[in-house]
This record gives sequence, C-alpha cells and structure tokens, in this order.
Amino acid sequence: MEGMQHPLPRTVEEVFSDFRGRRAGLIKALTSEVEKFYEQCDPEKENLCLYGYPNETWEVNLPVEEVPPELPEPALGINFARNGMQEKDWLSLVAVHSDSWLLAVAFYFGARFGFGKNDRKKLFGMINDLPTIFEVVTGNIKHGKDQSGNHNNSSSKSKSGQKLSRQSESNPKGSKMSAPVKEDEESGEEDEDDEQGGTLCGACGDNYAHDEFWICCDVCEKWFHGKCVKITPAKAEHIKQYKCPGCSSKRGNNS
Repeated sequence: MEGMQHPLPRTVEEVFSDFRGRRAGLIKALTSEVEKFYEQCDPEKENLCLYGYPNETWEVNLPVEEVPPELPEPALGINFARNGMQEKDWLSLVAVHSDSWLLAVAFYFGARFGFGKNDRKKLFGMINDLPTIFEVVTGNIKHGKDQSGNHNNSSSKSKSGQKLSRQSESNPKGSKMSAPVKEDEESGEEDEDDEQGGTLCGACGDNYAHDEFWICCDVCEKWFHGKCVKITPAKAEHIKQYKCPGCSSKRGNNS
C-alpha cells in the first residue's frame, strides 16, 4: 500500500512527523476534499477504510489482507453508514475513528522501537497540543490553558494578551476575508480563555499566522487558510458570499 513506501519512524520527532502527515491527509478527506471522499465511500462496495499517509495524502481502500497487519488498521466499513445518517454525523463518526487510529499507529511505533516512559510522555504531549480531527471537523476546538503550542510549528505567531476578531472594515463588499485581526490589549482578564489557543483553521487545524491569507465562511463562520481551501486574495475579491467546502458539499446531501 502507499503508506508502506515511507520509512518507519524510529525517534519521537520522526513518529510525531509521521502522525502530523497522516493527520493532515485525513483532515483533507473530511474537510476540503470531502466531496471526493463522500463519493468514494460507496455503500455497495465491501468493507472500506480511510487511510492517512505521512506525505499528507489519503486513500479509501479495502483493508490489507495480511494477518496480523504491518500497522494497526483503521475502522472497517465506514462506507456502510454513509447513507444511514446525516452527513455531518457520519463525518464526525469517521473523524473519531480516525483519531483513534492515529494514536494506535503512533504508539505502535513507540512500542516497536522501545520508547521509554519519558519518550511516550513527550510524544503524547506533542500530539495533544494539536486539535483532534473530530474537533477540526465539527468546529468544536477546545483550548486548554496549558496549550502553549511549543510542539506546534505554526502556533508561534499567537501572542498572549491579544484578542482575535473578524475583519470587517477593510473589506467594502462585506465578504469576510483576509484574516482575523488582532486587537490591542483592552479587555483585560475577561478574554483570557479566548486568547489561549487563538484562531485555528477549519481545514488543517493549525493556528492563525499574521503573514498568511485567510478567508471566513459566510455560512458556518469558520476561518480557513486560503491555501487550504484553494482561494487566493485575487479570487476572494470577486466572491460576494464565500462557502467553505464543507458547507458547499451539504447542498445535495441533506436528504
């Protein structure tokens, strides 16, 4: 399978890099590329699994035939439930199982290559600094007070004591685009909880960075990196009402 073309990670940093790559691929399948994912999960086919790979790609395929498998396997038969529940609930279910699978794969590597207590604790801490796939897919991202982002490469741009709000005045058309705007310290401690994690991309789950283009969905009001939803600043200028891939895909799948 495609996932086996990558070298096995042997250090904590390599296992975490493997985890992040697989996680990014799964998030793509369940957000920005959800229409393609939905179509491939045909209930008429046999048991299908959703695989994420270290190179940030994903694949819907049959489980491997080897027993036991080289790596832990994802949840079987995700396609059978596709038409039996609302799409958002089905995607949430797949997201939960994907989170479980990612942890299983990461700690499989840890056990295989003899990670000790401290290494396992370090690995879990690095993983725990990222939102779960379920949180990204549902938009219910919770920011713990200990979420410093030391292990999240893209979280260093968020600063304490600053509040993130939506940009409105700079866009005469009223379309929510560009990026969340940081306001100066004014509200004191009342917004302390809101400042802990900053604004996260609804597609990849990474933090706000001031030097990146962002756009806000006019339906669900989630912010997205322009690159994650394939929208450039030039394209955004001509969009009167922006719908993210998740909201756009719901138009014909609510029955």
